[in-house]
Amino acid sequence: MAESDKPASRFSRRSFIKTAGAGAAIAGVSGEAADKAPETFGPDAVALTLTVNGVPRKVTVEPRVTLLRALRNELEITGAKEVCDRGGCGACTVLMDGRIVNACMIMAWDAVGHEITTVESFGTPEKLSPIQAAFVETDGYQCGFCTPGMVVSCTALLKKNPSPTLDEIKAGLAGNLCRCGTYGRIFEAVDKAAKAMAAVKPAVVRPAGRRRE
Repeated sequence: MAESDKPASRFSRRSFIKTAGAGAAIAGVSGEAADKAPETFGPDAVALTLTVNGVPRKVTVEPRVTLLRALRNELEITGAKEVCDRGGCGACTVLMDGRIVNACMIMAWDAVGHEITTVESFGTPEKLSPIQAAFVETDGYQCGFCTPGMVVSCTALLKKNPSPTLDEIKAGLAGNLCRCGTYGRIFEAVDKAAKAMAAVKPAVVRPAGRRRE
């Protein structure tokens, strides 16, 4: 076989230098990572401070404990419910820094330094929030077990979109399941609450124009 007919080698001096350089870089990063070992917790219980509904609360839990179980079992904040325990039903919905999350899918120590908001902060039996009042008025529940998570998601939806369409309401509540199948009345409750909240918004006062002399 002629020299020119031989297949080109897959390796060259240039590719060898590139590979060697990349390997050295990876080794350097690995060395730095080893020098800066991540902070570890456990296996014993550790003390944490969770900010829940604006109040710092201290808990002592094992690192494997979820935010949901810390709320329910340690702080006796039981609005968020434990149902599927895999982030599929929305019964444990809370807000973390204003964002909807499933509390069963977050470790308690991952919530440290964040603002956790639960359904308990939205209203009281004597003074319901607009969403809570709309759920009552439209009979937007049956067993009521999913209702706290629904209320949290509805509240977040209306804060982001004060005047949602029916399709937007459905999309906003897609992560919350109602085993009683009360979706139609829940959607009605969100629409009713949106209109009620819009009706009480203060009117924008515009400065009067100058009068011509």
